[in-house]
Amino acid sequence: MIRLGVVGHLGYPGATAVLRTLRDHAPALGLELWYEQELFDLSGGADGHLLENPSQLDALLTLGGDGTLLRGARTIAPHGVPILGINLGRLGFLTCCNADQLSGALMRFARGDYLVEPRMALHARVLDAHGKERQHWFALNDVVMHKGGFARVVSVRVAADGQTIATYAADGVVLSTPTGSTAYSLSAGGPVVFPTLETIVVTPVSPHTLAIRPVILPSNIEVTVQAEDGPEELMITVDGQVGTTFASGETLSVRRAEGGVLIIRFPGTSFFATLRQKLGWGGLLERDVTR
Repeated sequence: MIRLGVVGHLGYPGATAVLRTLRDHAPALGLELWYEQELFDLSGGADGHLLENPSQLDALLTLGGDGTLLRGARTIAPHGVPILGINLGRLGFLTCCNADQLSGALMRFARGDYLVEPRMALHARVLDAHGKERQHWFALNDVVMHKGGFARVVSVRVAADGQTIATYAADGVVLSTPTGSTAYSLSAGGPVVFPTLETIVVTPVSPHTLAIRPVILPSNIEVTVQAEDGPEELMITVDGQVGTTFASGETLSVRRAEGGVLIIRFPGTSFFATLRQKLGWGGLLERDVTR
């Protein structure tokens, strides 16, 4: 039996039908389902088990969008469990296929007809004024320091292994993985980085100068960020989902995480095809012409 963990977002239309399809196919494919608490409660525990120890899984199935996959990645970190993402929303850039392809995806997965891509992740820490760790996170996409709702720029000093890169006067700064280079960093003007590379991308958000550009650093660098001027309380956001406040005198430390994330892909798909189809890479999408 293949022990398949299942996490999902029930807010998507059709989520219940997708779960029904999964339950219908699992026995014949040799899939033993392990649900997170919310899904386990929904199923009543009749066709699966409660997911309590992710290290015992053979793979994790995420039902939702990119946010669900990111949450799933934090759920299984740092265990080397591959993630099969099924998109129930609109974009689903990180997922491997849409909900209407679930049956075929499950069959290909069960017979081993898939590839596993290793993705670098980040380990982020907030250190207080005395250098003591206050909070830490695992991030697949990015770690962002930003000003929250304040309508003014902030001044942040960014350093690599203690050497100052720059002091940005900006709305914030994004520290992203290659996987996250097509998320918030891209919106802020950062580069597209092939997702299986190992680098840390530093992208200022709306910098108040023409001389500042994004920087790509080696993965073995520790990047630190400190606020030098601005609101007394800033925000740290991790993968757009979790985070904390950030006070003057504290330090944000970001480095490559021990152990990354394994993403399942099927043969015949490619990163650049996904860029073209979902982000309009290379120009305007082809349109039907009515004559």
